[in-house]
Amino acid sequence: MPTYRELLQQVRSEISELDASRARELVDAGEPVVVDVREQDEWDEGHIPGAVHIPRGHLESRIERIAPDPSQQVLVYCSAGNRSAFAAKTLEEMGYDDVASLAGGFTDWKRNGFPVELQAGLDAQRRARYSRHLLIPEVGEQGQLKLLDSKILLIGAGGLGSPASLYLAAAGVGRIGIVDADVVDESNLQRQIVHSTERLGEAKVESAKRTIEALNPDVQVVAYKERLTSENVERILADGWDAIVDGADNFPTRYLVNDAAVWHDIPVVHGSIYRFEGQ
Repeated sequence: MPTYRELLQQVRSEISELDASRARELVDAGEPVVVDVREQDEWDEGHIPGAVHIPRGHLESRIERIAPDPSQQVLVYCSAGNRSAFAAKTLEEMGYDDVASLAGGFTDWKRNGFPVELQAGLDAQRRARYSRHLLIPEVGEQGQLKLLDSKILLIGAGGLGSPASLYLAAAGVGRIGIVDADVVDESNLQRQIVHSTERLGEAKVESAKRTIEALNPDVQVVAYKERLTSENVERILADGWDAIVDGADNFPTRYLVNDAAVWHDIPVVHGSIYRFEGQ
C-alpha cells in the first residue's frame, strides 16, 4: 500500500504545476478561475486576489457552480501545494481539461511578495449563528456579510409584518425599519406573532423592536411610530433603505409605497391575505 508521500509524488507526476511567477502572470491576465482549497481559517488570513474559496472537502460538489465549462482554465492552490495537487487530479478526473496546481502554494506566493487580499469575514460567534446559511453556495459567507450590511424597511407590524420581521431578523438583516402607528391589542395576538400578552397597549413598533433585538443582537431596529403618509414618506425613505416589505392593510398606503418606491428606485415586496386567499 503506497504511503502519502508516494501518492503525492505520483499525483504530481500526472498533473500540471505552475510556479508563483507564472501563476501571477495568468492571474493578472484574468485567464484562469482561481480556486483556494484551504480551510476557512487559512482563507481568513489572506488569499490571492480574485480567488474563490472552496474547501477541499467541498470541491467536487461546488466546482461546477464556479466553473461550469470543463474547458475553462482552472488554477487551484493551498498552503504548500500538496492539497491542491490532489485537488487538481480530482478535477481532471471530473473532466476538466486545463487544470494546474500552484507549486509551493500560497506560502510561495507570499514569499515572492505578490499581492494578498485580506477580507473582513464573520467571527466565530456569527459563523456559528449563520452556519446553515454558510452551507448554501448561493449565500455563503459573502452573502451573509451582505445581509448583515443590508437595510430593509417594513411597512406594518401586523399580520404580515410580524412573521416577515422575525425571519428577516433571524436571517441577519443588519438594519430593519418598522413603520406602524398602532398599539398591541388582544385581538392581534392570534396571528401577530412578534407581540405577546405582556405587550398589550404597547406601541407595535416598540414591541417588535424588543422581540427582534432579543432574537438577534446583530440587528438594529429603527422604529417609526407613525402612519405612513405623503407628508412623512420622503423623510423615512431618506434613511437609505435597500428594499421595502409592504405589509400595509389598506390600498391608499400600498399605492403611496409603490409611488414612492418607483420615484426612489427602491425594490418593493408586496404581500396580502384575506381569509383563505392570499397573494
